[in-house]
Amino acid sequence: MRIAERAMPSITSHLAPEMTLPASPRGARLAGRIFMPSVEGPSVVKLDGRNLLDITHVFPTMRDLCERNDPADALRQASGKPVGVLSDVLANTPPDARDPRKPWLLAPIDLQVIKAAGVTFATSMIERVIEERARGNPQAAISLRAEIGSFIGDDLSRLKAGSPEAMKLKQLLIGKNMWSQYLEVGIGPDAEIFTKAPVLSAVGHGADAGLHRISKWNNPEPEVVIVVSSSGRIIGATLGNDVNLRDVEGRSALLLGKSKDNNASSAIGPFIRFFDDGFTLDDVRRLKLSLSVEGEDGYRLTGGSVMSEISRDPEELVRQMLGPHHQYPDGAVLFLGTLFAPIEDRDVKGQGFTHKLGDIVSVSAPELGRLTNRMAYSDEAEPWTFGISHLMRNLAARKLI
Repeated sequence: MRIAERAMPSITSHLAPEMTLPASPRGARLAGRIFMPSVEGPSVVKLDGRNLLDITHVFPTMRDLCERNDPADALRQASGKPVGVLSDVLANTPPDARDPRKPWLLAPIDLQVIKAAGVTFATSMIERVIEERARGNPQAAISLRAEIGSFIGDDLSRLKAGSPEAMKLKQLLIGKNMWSQYLEVGIGPDAEIFTKAPVLSAVGHGADAGLHRISKWNNPEPEVVIVVSSSGRIIGATLGNDVNLRDVEGRSALLLGKSKDNNASSAIGPFIRFFDDGFTLDDVRRLKLSLSVEGEDGYRLTGGSVMSEISRDPEELVRQMLGPHHQYPDGAVLFLGTLFAPIEDRDVKGQGFTHKLGDIVSVSAPELGRLTNRMAYSDEAEPWTFGISHLMRNLAARKLI
């Protein structure tokens, strides 16, 4: 691992259990993953108070737990061996503060495919159109934002994607030469569903999140991430930061892969909260996400996303992602998109917001806790070296499969 020789704000102070867990964790069915140096591999853990219990002997992978008929109840019944106090594991998670002999937190998913839905909120949709027309130039975005807003307004939260009303708006915009591929997926019948990152590549709470060096205009995307079984059932949720390179995607939508899929660019965590009587999909539909960015230069940005304003219901997005047309035998997780699109200037007038190295980014919701990461270049974040083959060999050596 390479650590840049520059001053970085401490992330450890953001990783206390009370800042990590849901506001009312009692009764919440929370499961995650930690790396266990003693077995040179990951373990699935359940939260028991402030202790982590290893339940890998029951569920060798998180995928196995997610495939149960009632994962929340299966988690409740699972017995486990204490492997650490949550506060100790969290403190040992940042790469530059880690004792490699002790456990640290990982992203809470393993074999699930990492998918994302784009342009699911009106404000985000308008910003994607601006990115496309500005060709990655943040200064050009200012006049375009005013021009496009004069045609379509800034409140499309009541417009149902694919509805007759949406199709009328589509024809109006085509007539004014204002149509865009982002408007197509924002209000048209087909959602934008793409693969965010490879299986096992996500980073978790407390890790560095990656920015590609070529980007000069980028931002965090605070999102709810739903957990979906292979049958298409939504069984739980967690938090995500879908790191976005606005200038790269703005140059061409065909650069989406380069914009979205880089080392450490998919942050998920801290834990999966499984659905039960106390937390359901209806709660996800009402979630209010908060975001904060704290720079080592004293800069601070706050924002958020309100799930009630999403233009496509999570169940509709899952139907478009998984079904007779496409299967995921190990299940999937799906980023639901974001309402957040920062346009305030950070330094230079007309340049808008962009990350600086060392930014501490936190995505939170009272029901799901807080996901915090520190921004680094993708080639300076921890390299991804533990893939599917390594996981299978490790579990086999531990006689778990």
